[in-house]
Amino acid sequence: MQNRNVVLLMIVAGGLAACLLLAGCDSAKNAGQKPPSAPPEVGVITVQSQRVALTTELPGRTAPNLIAEVRPQVNGIVRKRLFTEGTDVKVGQLLYQIDPAGYQAAYDSAKASLARAEANCIPAGLKEERFRALVKSKGVSQQEYDDAFAALKQSEADVAYNRAQVETNRINLAYTRVIAPISGRIGRSAITDGALVTANQVTPLATILRLDSVYVDVTQSSSEALRWKRNLEGGLLKGGGGKARVKLLLEDGTPYPLPGILKFSEVTVDQSTGSIVLRAVFPNPKKILLPGMFVRALLEEGISEKAILIPQRGVSRNPAGSAMVMVVGKEEKVEPRVIKVERTVGDSWLVSEGMKPGDRVILEGIQKARPGTVVKAVPFGAGKK
Repeated sequence: MQNRNVVLLMIVAGGLAACLLLAGCDSAKNAGQKPPSAPPEVGVITVQSQRVALTTELPGRTAPNLIAEVRPQVNGIVRKRLFTEGTDVKVGQLLYQIDPAGYQAAYDSAKASLARAEANCIPAGLKEERFRALVKSKGVSQQEYDDAFAALKQSEADVAYNRAQVETNRINLAYTRVIAPISGRIGRSAITDGALVTANQVTPLATILRLDSVYVDVTQSSSEALRWKRNLEGGLLKGGGGKARVKLLLEDGTPYPLPGILKFSEVTVDQSTGSIVLRAVFPNPKKILLPGMFVRALLEEGISEKAILIPQRGVSRNPAGSAMVMVVGKEEKVEPRVIKVERTVGDSWLVSEGMKPGDRVILEGIQKARPGTVVKAVPFGAGKK
């Protein structure tokens, strides 16, 4: 009986060992198999149309709104300069005093000659008046009256001539006071006290610039101007109405705080460069803008009501050189798509063909997004904290 129990225990133990062995084999087999992998995750944006104001950046230079070169209108020695270089002057302000002694003497002489001519005219007039009455009664001959009449007219002509001489010499005397023709900021003086100047000399004594507002002249290629007009006519852009507003970037890249207005464009194209000149006016109350500065003007072309923008990081080029993007299409599969881009707007491309609202463009994880592979699309930047 005891032997029988031992045999049963051995049979049960063997069965348990066989079960454990089979279980171990199954576990080892399952451990050698890889679980199915999840699709790669990519960051996407959903394309939406939006209203975008389009601008063009053009190089240009500033020019004064008003400029006057101060030149003498009489000859003489400069007795004194009466302004401070680099300061603001008012119209009519005395700038230079030319020695007036000779012109004062000429003016006084002309006045004396006028007085003499006016004195000679009085007896000639009285004589003509008497002879006019006597000729009717045959008291004097007609010839004597004619001579008296001619003498009166000559005296009146002398008066008119000397009066003109007085005015001429008065003007020359006034020209010895060189005054500012306009209000503005005056530059350096080209002459010093004691210098000899001549009437209408080539070299100006000084230059006055009006800087409360300045011109900015920029150049635009004629092809860009044509594209702009075509976009407006085709409905891609809408004009802002009125005059186009212009923003300005200074030489160091900082924005100028006040906007300007586009005044006009040149009516001809420069044959050597194929460009036209556009002129804008900017207020300059703090005199920040000085003539000759290099600037960049941001010109408002118009408004695109249904613009599609794609970040530049999501756009690449195919071997043919065409712009392309990777999109998540049907069944969550990656699809390459060729697009047509017009220009950059900030850090994005403006797309004219190949995209429509609702398309999902891959921006992150492109290296995992092979064409035809299934991916898991998540909003771009959602996984970043």
